[in-house]
Amino acid sequence: MTKLQASIFLMIFVVSQACKAQIPSSANTVIQPVFVTDTLKHDSDDPAIWVNPQNPNKSLILGTDKNQDGALYVFDLKGKIIANKVVRNLKRPNNVDIEYGLKLNGKPTDIAVTTERITHKLRIFALPEMKPIDNGGIPVFEGEEGLEFRDLMGIALYKNPEGKIYAIVGRKNGPTTGGYLWQYLLADNGKGQIQATLVRKFGEYSGKKEIESIAVDDALGYIYYSDEGVGVRKYYADPNKGNQQLALFATQGFTEDHEGISIYQLSSTTGYILVSDQGANKFHIFSREGSVSNPHEHQLLKVVTVKASHSDGSETIAIPFNKTFKKGLFVVMSDDKTFHFYRWEDIAGKELQSIK
Repeated sequence: MTKLQASIFLMIFVVSQACKAQIPSSANTVIQPVFVTDTLKHDSDDPAIWVNPQNPNKSLILGTDKNQDGALYVFDLKGKIIANKVVRNLKRPNNVDIEYGLKLNGKPTDIAVTTERITHKLRIFALPEMKPIDNGGIPVFEGEEGLEFRDLMGIALYKNPEGKIYAIVGRKNGPTTGGYLWQYLLADNGKGQIQATLVRKFGEYSGKKEIESIAVDDALGYIYYSDEGVGVRKYYADPNKGNQQLALFATQGFTEDHEGISIYQLSSTTGYILVSDQGANKFHIFSREGSVSNPHEHQLLKVVTVKASHSDGSETIAIPFNKTFKKGLFVVMSDDKTFHFYRWEDIAGKELQSIK
């Protein structure tokens, strides 16, 4: 190696180390949950949080038990199962999401939607009663050749500024261009049950592994999804704004699969995007608002290690729930058949902000 080559190598090394030093990391500190839920029967997979508008302390945590003898579990804020709300006899429910105020019989109804993999259907329940409102399930990905293209996985719900609610649905396998995700408009069928109308097919896919985790930022109108082993892809949630990919980020530093995505909202425009690094029990945290020059440039701000093992799904809500969760709640799936509840302050540390 010549002196010039050695100097160049040293400069590259110094710059790379300086860049690493600018990213705060709690990788050596394992953050402990405040509560761990009661144990599920089979295989915990994905959580969602329903906020009780009258009393946030009475909010509910939903979580899927991914098995052919599956269930959609309901927990209180201490992780205790609320037995009379658990929906059983579901056929391998995978992911779950929640949205507020869908009009049924002229009344706003909060809904939970889970993907039922074996039947290739969406299952929809009214909150907080967990009453089925889907006529036994809504088939999706109809017309696809081969059952492997109908094996449901991810689900995220989007409510546009006019109040229309959409379901964005993913599956185990699909085309690499122009249609891995399908988006459906959810509405009353005139009989107090929900019907789904396909409005678009979109989304790139690397073909390397699969796409499971999908998240929607209602306030900013974006969809994010994990292309496992590749990164997080970003699109407009409004089908009228086109199907172009806006960003591909979180492409480096992951040990294994990119999994659960959740969004902590500091304000209507600022906050954080948390992405699970499944194989490392870590979460990589990115800026929600992007950079000053590019709203689709999501900078890595921090990496944290959590007690939850090999997390698939996660969810966070930035409101004061009670004296325990004053700045928000972060729920993380763990592969020991449980979900872990974390205080946002413990995730944020000194590097990130919290709601006022």
